[in-house]
Amino acid sequence: MNYSKELEKKIEEYKKSGAKPKLLLHACCAPCSSYVLEYLSEVFDITLYFYNPNISPEKEYVFRSAELIRLVGEMGLSIKVVIEKYSPEEFFEIAKGLEREKEGGERCFKCYELRLRKAGEYAKENGFDYFTTTLSISPYKNAEALNEIGGRVAEAKGVKYLFSDFKKKNGYKRSIELSKEYSLYRQNYCGCIFSKTAAE
Repeated sequence: MNYSKELEKKIEEYKKSGAKPKLLLHACCAPCSSYVLEYLSEVFDITLYFYNPNISPEKEYVFRSAELIRLVGEMGLSIKVVIEKYSPEEFFEIAKGLEREKEGGERCFKCYELRLRKAGEYAKENGFDYFTTTLSISPYKNAEALNEIGGRVAEAKGVKYLFSDFKKKNGYKRSIELSKEYSLYRQNYCGCIFSKTAAE
């Protein structure tokens, strides 16, 4: 499936109908969220959802969530931002036995699933039409795996997943431009202690 083209079709349909579906957008950080918000905010009624127990240390979690809130304010968007409590034990539980995995491997896929499952649960419980994640904007993230996991979670939770690949259509390039425009903090590692160690 060409996730980008399918999303384009959906966007055009909603533009024509005037409908504005409720979207829970899982956000990993402000830079990745910047383009996705610019791209989707006219078509969807967005709530940002910051749940990333993989991030280490806690001060990094707090700073990234604060940057996300600042970005929304400076973009002039009247959207809600939900910041979940920092819970690193949830990440370390799913990472057991996978500590030596290379970045982009099985540990990362389990991390995607942990975050998407929580987002799917929140979307279902709070009456959202869709949920999705900003993660696919990164050239280092596997969009096919993200969409496969998102689809599986959607089926299990009974809420629709918005299939996407936000790095397409120069999405990643635009996120870098917006990061400069809003002076966003661009971290040099994904978030977990394992990616931090690899980046040092």
